[in-house]
Amino acid sequence: MSGRPGQPDFAAPTLTRHLLRGGLGFGAIAAAFALLPLAGPAALLLAPLGLVALRGCPMCWAIGLAQALSRGRLQRQCRDGQCTLTRV
Repeated sequence: MSGRPGQPDFAAPTLTRHLLRGGLGFGAIAAAFALLPLAGPAALLLAPLGLVALRGCPMCWAIGLAQALSRGRLQRQCRDGQCTLTRV
């Protein structure tokens, strides 16, 4: 992981892998509710699988997407108590 030490890193190692995880996770959650009339409550078993693919929460996946997109493009520099983002 290329996050800063002591800071949470929500992104997958590559953007492609992160997008695949999101497609699988959101797809499984959507399928759980879409299949409810056909498969009954058993369809809801897909929802936890979707949450596992998203690593627990859809918002964390979205934060990870922003991290994956900016990884290697933005760098945070702090001087004299002020931090700025600069393009690399």
